[in-house]
Amino acid sequence: MKDDKYPILTAFVNELKRIFRDPGVTVIFIVATLVYPLLYKAIYWNEQITNVPVAVVDLSNSPESRDFLHQWNASPDIKLAYTCASMVEAEQLLRNQKVHGIIYFPRDYARQLADPLGQAHISLYCDMSSFLYMKAIYLSCNQVMLESMRNIQIDRYEQMGYDKEFAWALVQDAPYTETALFTPTGGYGSFLIPAVLMLILHQTLFFGICMLSGTAREENIDQYSIRSLVGRSIAYFLIYYALAAILLGFFPRLFDIPHIGSIGDILLFIVPYILAVIFFSMCVSIFIRNRESGLVLLISSSLIFLFMAGISWPKEMIPDAWRYLSYTIPYTFGAHGFIHINSMGASLSVTGTEYIALWILTGGYFMLACALFYARKKLLFKKRVLESEEVQNSVQTNC
Repeated sequence: MKDDKYPILTAFVNELKRIFRDPGVTVIFIVATLVYPLLYKAIYWNEQITNVPVAVVDLSNSPESRDFLHQWNASPDIKLAYTCASMVEAEQLLRNQKVHGIIYFPRDYARQLADPLGQAHISLYCDMSSFLYMKAIYLSCNQVMLESMRNIQIDRYEQMGYDKEFAWALVQDAPYTETALFTPTGGYGSFLIPAVLMLILHQTLFFGICMLSGTAREENIDQYSIRSLVGRSIAYFLIYYALAAILLGFFPRLFDIPHIGSIGDILLFIVPYILAVIFFSMCVSIFIRNRESGLVLLISSSLIFLFMAGISWPKEMIPDAWRYLSYTIPYTFGAHGFIHINSMGASLSVTGTEYIALWILTGGYFMLACALFYARKKLLFKKRVLESEEVQNSVQTNC
């Protein structure tokens, strides 16, 4: 009687029991959601690489090239580990991973610098197997090169008859100051981890719902009523809202990741995000036939969602078809909105596009889930009727 009177409450309580009685789902929902960020932060704990070994091929062997190398070696990012007689020797070191970059000075380097109309060239080769190696070598070399170019320009202006102060004023005509607004350390972890936190929430919730649906399918548990959908959704929401509050509010402060946004705005923003992920996952779970299928979807979709969202890869370079498809994934708007609020200090009103989009996805996936659950329930009813008729026909035939 109680089940008939309060079906949504019954579905809510039953789903909580199923979650905490299933060790696999409990690990995914609770343990994985809280432990994965620790693992990611451990990987990116040192956000900047220092003393990256570099090989030098200096065919110029001039005071100018040695001065350039002296300034570059003063940078904490790189270390001039090897001096090679040829590019062949340096390339062999790069292949053996003893160095992660090569700098090459041609024989005419000093002569071109001395020529008022000359143009000197330096070749820099970076190991692209790691973005961080390339960044450390390229940026540090670029800084020394800009400083050297400034000094070269001043020398050439002096050769043309200008006094040193006027030459310096010409070179400094457009001074600039570089300021890292939202990642003060310039580290890769500060940039990536906020997006990863939202992906962890999305994928663990997605995987857990698929696991529960696969288990129910294997055990022939009927959970396809609209009231069951609502009751189960409330159970998922309460668990994940608490987890999201811990993950998004506590972890950035614990690991000193940029967190200049309002906690209140973040807590409001994640409401439609969690709901959209829940109903998106329940739509997909209709097609899950067994418990293991969710793992396949988790592994195959995680990197795709990250790239499609335009976080680790510029969205302008993503084909239009994939970019439009990404708008159907709650993670796309969730990741961008959370980064805007948490890392850039935007208010919820400024992040209105993402916030409204998540509510639209919530409503759309809820209606789609209702339609799919209704269709599934009708299909199961017809299947049971046919099975019952077959049993009756078999009994009559035997009689």
